[in-house]
Amino acid sequence: QVQLVESGGGLVQAGGSLRLSCAASGRTFSTCAVGWFRQVPGKEREFVAAVRWSGGNTYYGDSVKGRFTISRDNANNTVYLQMNSLKPEDTAVYYCAARTRLPCTSGGYYYTGRDGYDYWGQGTQVTVSI
Repeated sequence: QVQLVESGGGLVQAGGSLRLSCAASGRTFSTCAVGWFRQVPGKEREFVAAVRWSGGNTYYGDSVKGRFTISRDNANNTVYLQMNSLKPEDTAVYYCAARTRLPCTSGGYYYTGRDGYDYWGQGTQVTVSI
């Protein structure tokens, strides 16, 4: 089992920045990758970014490329999502998720879909005002 706790959400004006954190505990040594997804009511959960635990390969959704940066702190089992140049359309509940299953290769295909993850956090609200 892997437990995930998100933090860092809040209210920010358009153009501002926020940094989300995802703290992992439990069987973290089995983690292949950690991803961030977001969801607004009535819509599908959308892939935002992911990072492989070993190797550090990163992957981004098209809507956040160039604005968001995902990083990891292996020593503290924490993944960060730095969000810059925020837009009102970034408003959503943000979830982090952990993949522990195989395969765990560098192919991005495995990390961009919600079905590729085994554990989820409770989510943190991000609201971007005009």
